[in-house]
Amino acid sequence: MPRYIEPVFRPPSEARSLIFQITVGCSQNSCTFCGMYKGKKFRVRPLEELLAEIAGIPERYRPQVDRVFLADGDALVYPTDGLLVILDALIAAFPALTRVGSYASPGSLATKSPQQLAQLRERRLRILYFGLESGDDLTLLSISKGCSADGMAEQALKAREAGIRLSVTAILGLAGRGRSLVHARETAAWVNRVNPEYFSLLTLFHRHNDAFIRSLEQCTRRELMLEARELLQQLNPARTILRSNHVSNFLELAGSYPKDRQRLIDAVDAALARAGRYPGFLDEVPGYTEEYY
Repeated sequence: MPRYIEPVFRPPSEARSLIFQITVGCSQNSCTFCGMYKGKKFRVRPLEELLAEIAGIPERYRPQVDRVFLADGDALVYPTDGLLVILDALIAAFPALTRVGSYASPGSLATKSPQQLAQLRERRLRILYFGLESGDDLTLLSISKGCSADGMAEQALKAREAGIRLSVTAILGLAGRGRSLVHARETAAWVNRVNPEYFSLLTLFHRHNDAFIRSLEQCTRRELMLEARELLQQLNPARTILRSNHVSNFLELAGSYPKDRQRLIDAVDAALARAGRYPGFLDEVPGYTEEYY
């Protein structure tokens, strides 16, 4: 059976997936806004150990597994030859397997050629979760992302051209008050360029990132909603499913572009009008915090 080195994170859409932790921590782990893996030292787990875990899944459970998620924070960085062996072992072990997913960074995508990505897709690596955070280069520099918006687009498009679906996330409030609308516009432009199948919004929150939060003039709820509205107005991808349903979001949004563009903008306008009935609410900085991990 799989053995986990906690904490273990996975995207909401992988809630029913069997998780295999093929790396521990995040290969970059220097983004100043992110506290997910700050308590872990990155390492790649030995192939033999992972194959033994797969072989150890009891036979009676194997037909029930149709999805697998490869953890930790940047599992795509696993050496390609070993990753192909792992995927082959998963296919052999789970007859109903239809999809394997993984987090991916621009750095881990850079370790894979288009041909290698195509090989991984053939072995059912069908979706990658990509943390864009912002399409604004100054914001990316301020969070030590380690890559420009153009560089991330190049890597993301390489995955798309290999037939792998992308689920991209950006973070409302990440640029603070001064660049809020620039952050929104540049992020929308990036999404329009790459056309990921899925695009999700989180809101900046406290989790082992106090120094970064203190460095920022944080957005109020009003400013965050106007940032979201600007982004929704500027978005014009060919076809993207949009979600804003993370626990950090105080405004839930769900729809598809381009079909639901105006409905989503109208939803923000309606929320602003409703919230305006409560004195002071829109002028507060939201205080959602995760302390356990």
